[in-house]
Amino acid sequence: MAAIRHILCVNSGSSSIKFAVFALGAAGEEKLAEGAAERIGQSIGRLWLQRGQDPIIDRQLVLSHHQDALEAVFAALTEAQYATPDGVGHRIVSGGPHHQAHCLVDTQVLGDLRASLRFAPLHLPAEIAAIEAVQAVWPGIPQAACFDTAFHQSIPEVAARLPLPRNLWHEGVRKYGFHGLSYEYIVSRLPNHATGKTIIAHLGNGASMAAVHNGQCRDTTMGLTPTGGLVMGTRSGDLDPGVLLYLIEEKGYNAAQLERLLNHLSGLLGISACSGDMQTLLGLRNDDAHAAQAIEIFAYSARKAIGGLMAVLGGLDRLVFTGGIGEHAAAIRWAICRPLTGLGLEIDPVANEGPEPRISVAHSPVEILVIPTNEDLMIARHCHRLLPAQEQHR
Repeated sequence: MAAIRHILCVNSGSSSIKFAVFALGAAGEEKLAEGAAERIGQSIGRLWLQRGQDPIIDRQLVLSHHQDALEAVFAALTEAQYATPDGVGHRIVSGGPHHQAHCLVDTQVLGDLRASLRFAPLHLPAEIAAIEAVQAVWPGIPQAACFDTAFHQSIPEVAARLPLPRNLWHEGVRKYGFHGLSYEYIVSRLPNHATGKTIIAHLGNGASMAAVHNGQCRDTTMGLTPTGGLVMGTRSGDLDPGVLLYLIEEKGYNAAQLERLLNHLSGLLGISACSGDMQTLLGLRNDDAHAAQAIEIFAYSARKAIGGLMAVLGGLDRLVFTGGIGEHAAAIRWAICRPLTGLGLEIDPVANEGPEPRISVAHSPVEILVIPTNEDLMIARHCHRLLPAQEQHR
């Protein structure tokens, strides 16, 4: 009898930890539970766990640090009587120049991640903390590092190389790309694994797009770090480097102040001066000119990226929206696509508001789809694949 393995998937962010438990085996894939530890570092946090749509745990508690949050997650899984997992898979935003392929975690991998902090300073500290916490609680359980950069390793050097002195390329200063687990999942959902020319738009608080040809990434909007590319919730996206020089020379900004500005105070929040949350801005746009302008600039940034990635691909067969904004904000999809009719993207206003995946008109030269992403399932699949062969029965 083939082994059924229980995989715990961990997605650690700066202020929350999302997790899910899957059972995988020859019979298929099943999500057993999901949950999150939220508002880490605030006066009152929240821990919740549910099975399907049925809540199991939902409580408020103090989560001062990521270690507190992880301990609360482990305790919740024990309380809900979930067995110790056979493996733990972690979303790792970047392995820097050392790791771009999904792998099991060992001492060398963990050391390499610590040496790569500057490639994803917002994400890696929490992700490393999660790996260390699992080691402390379940020291014998294999852990897998699932890299958001892995999907983008097919990007050719002409797209990945930055216009900087060549020695920096050899030091790992290049385009890496992110949201790769999401892109992997979307490609797996498309007919024949995205045969043809596809742009996938992962739009959420973090946002990026990827140009995919016959299932392989040819270019993407994010670069060295997840700060670049599209306008995002609180991140600036691409900027003229001269802006940073101006802030350093004229305003006296240091590295820490620049990091806070670019990653926490810019994007939709900076433009609107009130919120980085798209749903909030959509609710305010009729009465708040700054909120309306933030939405307009977000859509404009996305349209420019679509045009550029179409040039990379030499045309386009389909555009796929995914991520929190891409899946749920019909008004944003409309704002992005409506001006692109001349490029063959003809969105259907009725279908755009409906539940079906296709939102383009029947005769549109470019198919436009909405497909919910599932990064947790991709983490579970990679972790299951990487685990040492063994027979286990539950």
